[in-house]
Amino acid sequence: MIEGQLQLTLGNFDLDSGPFAFETQGNTVLFGRSGSGKSTLLRALTGLDTRTRGTLRFQGECWQDGRWGLPTPRRDIGFVFQDAALFPHLSVRGNLHYALHRAPPQAFDALAHMAQRVGIGHLLDQAVTTLSGGERQRVAIARALLSQPRLLCMDEPLAALDWRAKAELLALIDTLAQESGVPILYITHAPIEVERLASRVLFMEAGRIERVESLREALSRPDSPLFAEEGPVTVLYGQLGTKNGDGLTPFGNELVRLWLAGDSAGKPSTRLRVLARDVAVALHEQQDLSILNQLPVTIVSLHPDATGRVSVACRLADGATLLAEITRYSCNKLRLAPGMHAFALIKSVALLE
Repeated sequence: MIEGQLQLTLGNFDLDSGPFAFETQGNTVLFGRSGSGKSTLLRALTGLDTRTRGTLRFQGECWQDGRWGLPTPRRDIGFVFQDAALFPHLSVRGNLHYALHRAPPQAFDALAHMAQRVGIGHLLDQAVTTLSGGERQRVAIARALLSQPRLLCMDEPLAALDWRAKAELLALIDTLAQESGVPILYITHAPIEVERLASRVLFMEAGRIERVESLREALSRPDSPLFAEEGPVTVLYGQLGTKNGDGLTPFGNELVRLWLAGDSAGKPSTRLRVLARDVAVALHEQQDLSILNQLPVTIVSLHPDATGRVSVACRLADGATLLAEITRYSCNKLRLAPGMHAFALIKSVALLE
């Protein structure tokens, strides 16, 4: 558990978090627009700025009490920044060795294994100045984990990377978090990174924590800040099955199953992204239709907006919420109302790789 209330003034910007408390297990994503105070809050949480005031406890240990703050090195925090912050005069191996200065002696045996695990084993003797952006961030992640931190903080680590490198590193970060058990605080303003990684979301606005929600809660309300770019989104959880003879791969669980076209082999994702605009609603199951996925749902709530569209919150058989976006005309024509049984027709899905 992380709990407290922090204040920090940087120039004309005031951070006043308000009281907060959230579990540390899994990935906590700090989300907000540029200038909302995400990085400032991270500096306050980690003790990087000694002007921080307030209270902070991490897993029962006092990290901040008024003007007094536990020095950052004693908090055992690993850091990964947007620019990787590697030592340019050292090789990859040298940068990793640096992380072991504070680690237990047995950690030295872990260097080669960690390098292989993050995909940089063949780069150990290479100068970091010759690496690509994605490779540099892999070194930074390996270095942070080798220090055996109690908490790993990542400040927009993928912002400078192309889409392919982002997808690869998102999957790696999620896998490493599960394998190591190290809680992560992850800063981003990209909703798709939240959807891929988050266990919970800490929403920030104007230097204040507006709310802390599980990812499922954050995606179940049509006014979520995560929907500002592409409209309402649903993230469904499940497992990939084996491709059948028709080239379709099942995804889901015992109660909810979708079929994916294309090559999904070897993809580790357990999350599926569905845009609400790609979901239609029908009162009955449709026949002779090219849409593969038609799921029985119960209408939970209707949320009209000023543009003439309606977000329809639907409950699936496993209790998860699926959002559909339809016109107000269609909503009225179908006479949709909470409690009605219907079918959600999902036109397109994407694995969060």
